[in-house]
Amino acid sequence: MDSVQSEIAATAARLVVEEGMEYGPAKRRAVKELRLPARAALPDNDSVEDAVREYISIFCADTQPAELAALRRLALTWMERLAEFRPYLAGAVWHGTATRLSDIYVQLFCDDPKSAEIKLIEHNVDYTPRTVAGFHGESVEALSLSSMCPDLGEPVGVHLLVYDHDDLRGALKPDAKGRTPRGDLGAVRALVKESGDA
Repeated sequence: MDSVQSEIAATAARLVVEEGMEYGPAKRRAVKELRLPARAALPDNDSVEDAVREYISIFCADTQPAELAALRRLALTWMERLAEFRPYLAGAVWHGTATRLSDIYVQLFCDDPKSAEIKLIEHNVDYTPRTVAGFHGESVEALSLSSMCPDLGEPVGVHLLVYDHDDLRGALKPDAKGRTPRGDLGAVRALVKESGDA
């Protein structure tokens, strides 16, 4: 990665941590903030994640672990509520780079794609259906809602991405860094327990 890409990654990391931006928009805004050409070569997401980890270790080491633990507890609550849909936690809350501004991403693997939505309706949960890019770049339905996080004392965005049950087969392959890209209920319970808050 060249020095310009490193600079973009560092600026994007600040935007991710301080403003809760997603990686794509953060990289594009970093290009503007650095007054670089619109077509400047962008760093990949792994480079931005490395920069986020570095930023957190320098500027947020005293607050981020507790915020991450709070978000993981809230994610676990939603995963337990939706256990019948084979929930998996993904994104920054799973990978450990989340702060209080981060949203929670839970992937559901349903036999019937509408069943998760029906469950939310039955429990009077307000949500907004959207279409987002899935983990293979395909269009996936997302049910987005706001959930109060008791430990943070503020609402957090929770996004339930609805996949077909068959998509689960390819979902557990390690990512480019050899990590598991998402975690099931057991894995998330273990993370919550590790943080001493089980």
